Amino acid sequence: MNKKQKKVLQRIIIAAICIVALELLPLKEYIKFVLYLIPYLVIGYDILVKAWKGIRNKQVFDENFLMAIATVGAIALGIYRVLNGDMAEGLENGREGVAVMLFYQIGELFQSYAVGKSRRNISELMDIRPDYANIEDEDGKLVQVDPDEVEIGSVILVQPGEKIPIDGIIIEGNTTLNTSALTGESLPREAKSGDEVISGCINMTGVLKIRTTKEFGESTVSKILELVENASSRKSKSENFISKFAKYYTPAVCYGAVALAILPPVVRMLFMGVSPEWGVWVLRALTFLVISCPCALVISIPLSFFAGIGGASKAGVLVKGSNYLETLSQTKYVVFDKTGTMTQGVFEVSKISSEQMEEAKLLEYAALVESYSSHPISKSLQKAYGKEPDTSRVTNVEEISGNGVTALVDGIPVAAGNTKLMDRLGIEAREIEETGTVVHMAVDGVYAGYILISDKLKPTAKEAIKALKQAGIRKTVMLTGDRKNTAEQVAKELGIDEVYSELLPADKVSKVEELLQHKSDKEKLAFVGDGINDAPVLSRADIGIAMGALGSDAAIEAADIVLMDDDPLKIAKAIKISRKCIGIVYQNIYFAIGIKILCLVLGAVGIANMWVAIFADVGVMVLAVLNAIRALSVGR
Repeated sequence: MNKKQKKVLQRIIIAAICIVALELLPLKEYIKFVLYLIPYLVIGYDILVKAWKGIRNKQVFDENFLMAIATVGAIALGIYRVLNGDMAEGLENGREGVAVMLFYQIGELFQSYAVGKSRRNISELMDIRPDYANIEDEDGKLVQVDPDEVEIGSVILVQPGEKIPIDGIIIEGNTTLNTSALTGESLPREAKSGDEVISGCINMTGVLKIRTTKEFGESTVSKILELVENASSRKSKSENFISKFAKYYTPAVCYGAVALAILPPVVRMLFMGVSPEWGVWVLRALTFLVISCPCALVISIPLSFFAGIGGASKAGVLVKGSNYLETLSQTKYVVFDKTGTMTQGVFEVSKISSEQMEEAKLLEYAALVESYSSHPISKSLQKAYGKEPDTSRVTNVEEISGNGVTALVDGIPVAAGNTKLMDRLGIEAREIEETGTVVHMAVDGVYAGYILISDKLKPTAKEAIKALKQAGIRKTVMLTGDRKNTAEQVAKELGIDEVYSELLPADKVSKVEELLQHKSDKEKLAFVGDGINDAPVLSRADIGIAMGALGSDAAIEAADIVLMDDDPLKIAKAIKISRKCIGIVYQNIYFAIGIKILCLVLGAVGIANMWVAIFADVGVMVLAVLNAIRALSVGR
C-alpha cells in the first residue's frame, strides 16, 4: 500500500471511529447532526475539492461531482428538516450523506489497491531490465557499465545469478538459463558455446562470455518492455464504448435527477392540488445520483483488459494492446507459416546428389554462393561445409526472394535455389520426390545436382493444432514456399486442414486476402509467422502472431501478439486467455448496467433508499473490480 492509500485508510478509520462514537454517545439529535459534519469533512474534503475544480475547469460531470452533489444535498435536506422540527428524519439524512461518502472512499481505496496490485504483478513479471553489463577493461578487471553504452560486437561477461543484459552469442562457457520471466516456462534451458542467447534470461550456473549481436535498445528485453508499456495506449472497442458511454451517460443522469426533483412536485401542486412534498422528491433525486455513478464500468473494464494482458504476459504471450486481445477472442481461422513456426527451423544437410562433380565440391559451391545470406537453409549449408567460407571468392551476389541465390564463384556463375530459380535461368532441374527442402545447384549454366535439407517439426506442433480445434478454430491453413510434397506431408502429419506450397512472400499476402474474403465480418483470421518475409502477411491479417525468441525483428514489429518461446501451443493458450478476459469484461458490463438500471427505477419510484444507492454504487464497483482482477490468473 502506497503513502496516498495509507492516508485515505487513516481518514476512513478516523471517520468510522467518529461515527461509532456519535452513535454511542447520549447526545441530542441536533448536536449529533452538527457533529456528523466532522467525519463528513474528514472523509470527503478531497472529493469536494475535486468537484469544485471540475466545475471551475468546465469539466463538471464526473463521479466527484455526483458524489459531492448527492452528499451535500442529503446534508442540506437534513438541515432543512432539523430547522423545521423533524429531528429524526433530518438526522437520518445527515447519516446517509456521511455514509455515502464513507463507503464511496472505501470503494475507491479498494479499487486503487486492486489496480496497484495488477501493476505490481506485471511490474514484477517484467522486472527483467538489467541494471548493468560487465565488460573487461585493459587490465582484465571487470567493470560495470550501463547496457546502453555497450556496442554491437562487444564481449560481455555474465556471472551466475546475473541477468543477460543484451542479446548475443556465447563465445565461451556453458550454463543453464532461467527463461521463466520471458516465456512463462519454469524448466531451465541448457546453453553452450555457439548458442544464441536473449536478454532477460538469468544465468544460473556457469560464467559466460557473450559477443553482443544487438544494441541494448534493440535487444529482446527492451522490445518486451516497450510492448508492455505501450499496450494500454491501444484501446479495445469495449473500452472506447465505455468512454463514450460515460461521456453522455453522466450528464444525462444529472439532468434526470434535476427533473426528478422538480417535475413531480410541480405536477402534484399544479395539476393534482396536493402537497408537492419537495423533501421526498429531492431525496429521491439525490438517491438517483448516487446510484447512477458509473465507477463500476469506468474502472473495471480497463482493469479487466490490463489484468488480461498481464495474465498473458505471465504465460509468455505478449499482447501489444487490448484491442488485439479483443480481436484474438473472435479468431476462427489460423494460418501458419511452416519453417521456424511449425518446424524448428534447424536445418541439416541430409543428402548430396551430384551430377558432374564430387559431392564435396558441390557443397563448397553451395556454401560459398549462400555465404552472404542469413537464411536458416544458408546457415545449414555453411555448417555442413564445416569451414569459414572465403567470401573474397564470391562476387555479383543476387538474392531472389522466394527463388534462391545467384553469384559468381571464382568467376564461374553459380545458382542455388528451388525449381523456380532453375526455370528462371532456363535450366532443367531433376524432379525430386524425397521429403525435405531441395536446393538445386547450377554451375556455369549447367544443372549440377541437388542438396536435400531436412527440418524437424516442433515437439508441440501437432498438439498445438489439436488444441486449436478444441478451442473452436474452424479452419487451420499452412502457407509455405517449400515444395508441394514436403508441405503436404507436414500438413498431414500435423492435421492441418489446408496447405498451399511454393509461395512467394507476395503470394502469401494474396492467399491471406483470399481467405479473408471467405469469412464473415465477426470471424477473425490470425496469421502466425517468424521470418522477415512474413512481415507483410502479419500486417495484413486481422491479428498477427510472431515467434519472439528466434523470429526476425521485422516479424515481431509487424505482429500484434508475440510468443516469447516460439511454442505454437501458446497460440491456443492466448486464445483461451483472450476469451476469458472478454468474458469477464462483458460480465462486468451486463452486471453493472443491469443493477444500475434496476436500482435507478426503484430509486425513482421511492422503493430504493440511500443505503440501496450505496450498494448500487460502491458495492457494484467492488464486485466488478474483484471480477476484473480474475483476469490476472487466466494464463495459469
